[in-house]
Amino acid sequence: MVALILLVLITLVGLAAMHGTILQQKMASNLFDREVEFQSAEAAIRAATVQLQVDPGVVARDCQAGGVTCLANPFTDPGLPAGSIHTVPTGTAPGQYTPGGAATPNPQYVVENMGNWVDQSSNTGFGSTANSRNYGVQGASGTAVYYRITARSGDPAVVGDRAVVTVQVMIKQG
Repeated sequence: MVALILLVLITLVGLAAMHGTILQQKMASNLFDREVEFQSAEAAIRAATVQLQVDPGVVARDCQAGGVTCLANPFTDPGLPAGSIHTVPTGTAPGQYTPGGAATPNPQYVVENMGNWVDQSSNTGFGSTANSRNYGVQGASGTAVYYRITARSGDPAVVGDRAVVTVQVMIKQG
């Protein structure tokens, strides 16, 4: 009788250890999947940056224009113009995507023009302060065009139960 009770206790301890190991395996797998998809979303950011330099028509909309509302996540925006979500083509050329063995294929991106803003890194005149223009000093203050690129590792409808990572950056041109 004592041997049977000890056998049941050892079995319960073994099942608890197995449950913990399986849980740790799932957590490690999810972390790996998220990291791979993060790299995929970053690849889409690089591809969008290259494409923006080549083709300004890749810009979805001008968010500074009157009457235009740009949500923080354009992928969930029902007002996003058709054809604004660009899928990165597979290949090895600049602006293309080469998926690894574990990555979901073809990340996506949306480019939005956030408008012209004063370039803080340029010279603004006497004393190089931002207030110089207010006191009649004509500095060499310039503007730059800022774009917001939002990228995701894949279309949620296609990737299934895999992680979908969304990354957003602001870039300055000009």
